[in-house]
Amino acid sequence: MDYNAFRHFADSWGLLYLFVVFVGVVLFMFRPGAKKHAEMAAQIPLKDDRSPQGEE
Repeated sequence: MDYNAFRHFADSWGLLYLFVVFVGVVLFMFRPGAKKHAEMAAQIPLKDDRSPQGEE
């Protein structure tokens, strides 16, 4: 497969593949029940479940 053939393949099917992945991610995030999981994930950085370094 030479450069021109690969470039043509990437321009056509690569764009279609990335679009399908994007639509899949959007549909995955807007599925029923996703709000609870998204809120839990958003709270992860705010959890203080470890003691400061050096203290136990």
